Amino acid sequence: MLSLILAESSLELIPKELQPHPSVISHAHKLDKHPSEIFLDNSWHFAAMKGISNEIKRGRPDLVHFSILEATTIPLFYENKVQIFIHTIDDKVISIGDAVHIPKSYHRFAGLFEKLFLEKSINSENHELLSIKNQSFSDLIDEIKPSQVIGLSTTGKPSTFEKIASNLVDNSCVVVGGFQKGHFSDPVKNRFTHLFSVGSISLEAHVVVARMLYEYEKTIFM
Repeated sequence: MLSLILAESSLELIPKELQPHPSVISHAHKLDKHPSEIFLDNSWHFAAMKGISNEIKRGRPDLVHFSILEATTIPLFYENKVQIFIHTIDDKVISIGDAVHIPKSYHRFAGLFEKLFLEKSINSENHELLSIKNQSFSDLIDEIKPSQVIGLSTTGKPSTFEKIASNLVDNSCVVVGGFQKGHFSDPVKNRFTHLFSVGSISLEAHVVVARMLYEYEKTIFM
C-alpha cells in the first residue's frame, strides 16, 4: 500500500501566547468558541501572527483541507490502496481512516478537525474515522516502515510525476509539504530516500497530491 504524508502541515490550534490578541478574541467570539479551540488562520489572525516562529509555514488550514479532499475522493482511496497521514507543524500526526468522507465545506472541515484536536479521535459506529497523537515525522516513518520515502520539493532532483509513479515500489511513502511557503525542515528531509522536483515553479500542495496520486493510479488500474 502507498502511504501519503502531508508533512509540517499548517494545521494547529491557536497557541497560548496568541490567544489574548484582539484579532483572535474577536474571531473566537464570532464562532462562539474559546480561542484555544479554533485553528490558527492567517485570513483572520494575520496581525497576531506577525513575527512568530515559522510564520510563512503556519496559518493555512485551508491548504490541508484542499489536499485531503483530493486524496480521499479518488479510486485509489476508495479501493484502499493508499493510507493518508497529516503531520503538523507542531509534531502531531492525524491518521485518516478507511472510507472517510471529508466535508467539502471548509467550515464543516474546520469544525470536525478542531473537535479532533480536542477529543483525540472521531468515531462512527465503533469505527475510528480520524485519530490524532503527538508524534514527530521521524517517529511516523519508523512506525509505518516504508520501503522508500519520496519527498517532493522544488529543491529536489528534476523529474516528472509519471517517472516517480512508475518507480514506486510496494509500501512506498510519498511526502508533500502541507504548507504555503518555504521548504522541508532538516529533520523531515533527512528521512527521505529521494527528493524530487516536479517542475520549475512551486505548485500548491493539493495540485501535487492530485497529480501524483493520479499517475500512481494509472500504474495500478490501467
